[in-house]
Amino acid sequence: MTATRSDAALLLPDATVRRLLPLARATSGETDATASPLDGSHLADVPQSTLDDVDAAFASARAAQPAWAELGASERGRRLLAFHDLLLAAQAELADVIVAESGKARKDAVEEVFHLAMTARYYGQYAAGFLRPQRRRGVFPGLTRIDVHHHPKGVVSVISPWNYPLTMAMADGLAALAAGNAVVAKPDAQTVLTALAGLELLRRAGVPDDVWQVVTGPGGEIGTALVERGDHVCFTGSTATGRKVGVGAAERLVASSLELGGKNPMVVCADADLDAAVDGALRGCFSNAGQLCVSFERLYVARAVYVDFRDRFVAAVAALELRPGLDWTGEVGTLTSAAQLDKVQAHVEDARAKAATVLVGGRHRPDLAPWSFEPTVLEGVSEDMECFRDETFGPVVSLYPFDTEEEALVLANDSTYGLNAAVWSRDHARARALASRIRCGTVNVNEAIAASFGSLSAPMGGMGQSGLGRRQGPEGLLRFTQVQAVATQRGMGLGAPTGASREKFAEVMTGALKVMRALRL
Repeated sequence: MTATRSDAALLLPDATVRRLLPLARATSGETDATASPLDGSHLADVPQSTLDDVDAAFASARAAQPAWAELGASERGRRLLAFHDLLLAAQAELADVIVAESGKARKDAVEEVFHLAMTARYYGQYAAGFLRPQRRRGVFPGLTRIDVHHHPKGVVSVISPWNYPLTMAMADGLAALAAGNAVVAKPDAQTVLTALAGLELLRRAGVPDDVWQVVTGPGGEIGTALVERGDHVCFTGSTATGRKVGVGAAERLVASSLELGGKNPMVVCADADLDAAVDGALRGCFSNAGQLCVSFERLYVARAVYVDFRDRFVAAVAALELRPGLDWTGEVGTLTSAAQLDKVQAHVEDARAKAATVLVGGRHRPDLAPWSFEPTVLEGVSEDMECFRDETFGPVVSLYPFDTEEEALVLANDSTYGLNAAVWSRDHARARALASRIRCGTVNVNEAIAASFGSLSAPMGGMGQSGLGRRQGPEGLLRFTQVQAVATQRGMGLGAPTGASREKFAEVMTGALKVMRALRL
């Protein structure tokens, strides 16, 4: 494993920080100091919002939202397309901010820019079609007309995590904007600058200031305030916190979208292209140092090819370039916080103490960055080990052999989570059949993550303890709407005419229903 410290400048220019921080709605006068995971040095003093700031943000958002909705879906789409262009033009500075705040490799940071641009383009182009009123069949064809409308909910609360600080801070909100809503967002405290950099471009694209606002502060106070005020709550984070968010929203009879944890499986069949499977596993396990909700922590490999796959995979992991820094040379960056490092170390040490084998990696590397940890592959992991069922959320993956594909299916489904999975086989039809039986919201065949995550028309979300709702696709936009049916009746009414015999009406209706059944109406 190649491991070197970057010589690139690690901090953002002061001018960049000074330009971005005033975009947050925060008047307390208090600040929270953040440090870069690249070297632990001071990054920014982030102004902190008060509950009064949150109230003001929601009040101004509610006042601005009707005019935004009145623009129409096509005009809102044009502004999202302008945002797409600005993102691509600003990708270098955006990547600098993302890497400085999160510590991820630059290649992973640029992927965030691309994904957010693709999201903006998708909803910019297709939202008007998704929102167009739909005709539905009425009870009496030709006499009853049904029109289905999708109205914006109002102000959407977005609470986003630190691991993908640009796309998770904005992708859900872009769908909400496209549907005609306003947004109040609270990014994670570690990655506020990235969210503000995105907001700056969004406003340059023509989204009014009050239609998208960012508040800051601790999740227990400011995040809770967003749950208590939003007309829809969108949360990405841990399952434990997601439960609380869901309960808080449900108490107000407000819907919530929750993308939560995962303990994602990858299945390598005996006929798989092993070179492709190894390459996919590298990307699927170690992108963003494993700090990705859809990354793999369980690899199930057919026993017939297990040793061959294991040896190739371990050699490929050992060759990864572990190099935290702002430049393009590193393949794997650093963990983002001390808390993440503590959890990763605890899982690896627990497994090692209980007789698991560390095939490669397994070491904290403070010589590279304060919280850097080597990509790690474990073998012999058993049910009594913490990493067997609990999400590690770091660069740690366990290998397991299987004898039959039915056994692989049982193993893959042996989890309370159900977010993402992958199946590798040269027989695409058989692989798709196997994939459809894995209880995960997305399953990729012969790809790790990008086939589903990069296909913006594909709905993405979790089953089981991995969450509720879907982002991406029409589903990702329509969740932010209230559905209304308008029924127009011509000619006869649907009840018995005044003064008519009820028995006669029942007889006529019975005959009409039989005719409609025969005509398949």
